[in-house]
Amino acid sequence: MACFLVPTAGAVAAGVASKVAKKNEKQDNKEKSSEQIQAIPVSRKLSWLVKMLLGGAVLLAFEHVWHGEVVPFFPFLTAMEDSASMADMFHEMATVGVTMTGIILVVWIGMLAVVSAMEKKLLKAKAN
Repeated sequence: MACFLVPTAGAVAAGVASKVAKKNEKQDNKEKSSEQIQAIPVSRKLSWLVKMLLGGAVLLAFEHVWHGEVVPFFPFLTAMEDSASMADMFHEMATVGVTMTGIILVVWIGMLAVVSAMEKKLLKAKAN
């Protein structure tokens, strides 16, 4: 019904955070030499999250279009036509949408852990 809106909202929030981080990184990088900049920037890591969340949202939206729950005319969501369906829609957003977003966040955090380990290994090898 509308569960794809939850990861979409997360993607928007992560996108804003990514832009802010990128702006701060540009200011910080002016002060550092090129040898000091080695780790993957936070803005790039957040952009990975944005892409993953948008992918999840597209997957969920496609499923709803496939089942005829999203239509190309107002109110766009068939669940918005009556209040009984709206309760089901909010329940689905709270269960399916939040679950999809949570799974994506867990996978992203796992990716960050792997990247961090690889960066530490690289820095250790470079120091030797």
